[in-house]
Amino acid sequence: MTNVRWRMFFLILLTVAVNYIDRASLSVAMPLISRTFTIPPAVQGLLLSGFFWTYCFMQIPAGLLADRFLPRVVITYATIGWGAFAALAAASTGWIMLLATRFGLGATEAPIYPAGAKLVGLWMTPTERGRAAALLDGGAPLGSAVGSLIIAGLIALLNSWRLAFLIAGLGTIACGVFAWFYIRNHPQEHGSVNAAERQHIEAGLREASDASRRAGSGAIHTRQMFSSPSIWLLFVGWFCFNSLWYGFLTWIPSFLAKTQGLNIAALGWLTFLVFFAGFVGEMVGGQLLDYWMRTDGRPAVVFRRLFGISSVLATVAVFLVGYVHEEAAVVALLAATMFFLRWCGMYWTLPALLIGGERAGFLAGCMNFAGNLSGIVIPVVVGFIVGMTGSYYLALMVFAGVGAGLFICSMSIRYRPIVAAPGMASASI
Repeated sequence: MTNVRWRMFFLILLTVAVNYIDRASLSVAMPLISRTFTIPPAVQGLLLSGFFWTYCFMQIPAGLLADRFLPRVVITYATIGWGAFAALAAASTGWIMLLATRFGLGATEAPIYPAGAKLVGLWMTPTERGRAAALLDGGAPLGSAVGSLIIAGLIALLNSWRLAFLIAGLGTIACGVFAWFYIRNHPQEHGSVNAAERQHIEAGLREASDASRRAGSGAIHTRQMFSSPSIWLLFVGWFCFNSLWYGFLTWIPSFLAKTQGLNIAALGWLTFLVFFAGFVGEMVGGQLLDYWMRTDGRPAVVFRRLFGISSVLATVAVFLVGYVHEEAAVVALLAATMFFLRWCGMYWTLPALLIGGERAGFLAGCMNFAGNLSGIVIPVVVGFIVGMTGSYYLALMVFAGVGAGLFICSMSIRYRPIVAAPGMASASI
C-alpha cells in the first residue's frame, strides 16, 4: 500500500509551518520595528492584532469556499496570496502601511485550516485522523519555532527586517505553486495512489459513514447545528485555546526580551525552544488520540482524557511562569505550556466527527472564526496590561484563566455525531 495520504499531509504540515513563519515574523521583528517607527506598546498590540481582524472574519467564507471549490484550489491560491502580502510588508514606510499588509495577510491565510480540515475528512479514516490533524495543526508551533530562527537569523545576517520579510514572502509563493502540483481533493484523483491505499481509505470512510447512519445522523440543517450545545462549547473551547496560543505567539518574544534582557540571536533560539516543544506536543497528542481510539474506541472517553490532561497541565505551567524569574525555569515552563496545550490541536478532528465530512469545511471555518476572535482581543489586552502596569504578571494570569476555560469546555462537549431532527434534513444555509 502506498502512503500518498501521509506525504500529502506532510506537505500540509510544511505549508502551515510557512504560514506561521510569515505570521510570526512581525512578533520576532517587533523589538526592531518598534524602534524604527517609534511605536508604543499599545500600538504594537494593535499591529499584532491587525492580522486577526481579517483572518477571523474570513474564516466562515473560507470554510464555504473549501466546501464549494475543494481543498486543492483553495490551498494553492491562499498560499500564493499570503506570500505576496508577506513580501509587500518589506516596503512599509510606517506602521499604518504595515498594518494594511497585515490585514491582507490575514485575509489570504484564512482558508488554510478550513481547507485542511476538509482534506482530513476526505482522505483519512477515523483511526488516522488524530495524526492527520496533528500534521495539519502541527505546522503552527513548528512554523513559530523555526520561524523565530529563520526570521531572527535573516535579520542578523542581512541587518534588515525588510529583506527578511521579502525573502520569506517569495519562499511562500514557491510553496503555493508546489502545492498545486501535489495536492488532490480525492484519492481517486491522485495518480500515485495505488489500489490498496485507495481501498483502505474508502473502507475507513464507509465505516465512519455507516456508524454515523446507525447513530441516526444525517445532513444537518444549519439552524440545528447552531442549536447544539456541543457546537457552542466547541467554539468557546477553541477561543480559549487560541487565547493562550496567540498570547504566546504575539507577546512571548517581547516578554523574553524585556524580562531576560536578550539580544535578537538569543531571543530567536529561546523562542524556538518554546514553540518547538509545542510541535513535539502536537505530534504526541495525535499519536495518543489514534492509539486510544484504536484501543478504546469511545470518542467521549478518549477526547476528554486527552483534552483534560493537556488543559490542566498547560494551565498550571503558565500560572507558575508568573512566580519564577530565572531564565532556565521561565523557558522550561513556557515550553511545558506549549507542549501540553498543543494536544488540543486535535480539536481539528471534531468538525468531521460532529457533522460528517460533507460540511466539515463550513463547521471548521465557524470554529476557527470563534477561535480567532481571541487573536483580535488578546494582543490588545496584553499590550494594554503591559503599558498600564509595566509588567507581564496580570497577562500571565489571563492566560491561566483561559486555560481553565479550555478545560471546562473540553470536558463538557458530547463527542458524538449530531442527530438530524425530523423535517430538518436540509443542509442549506
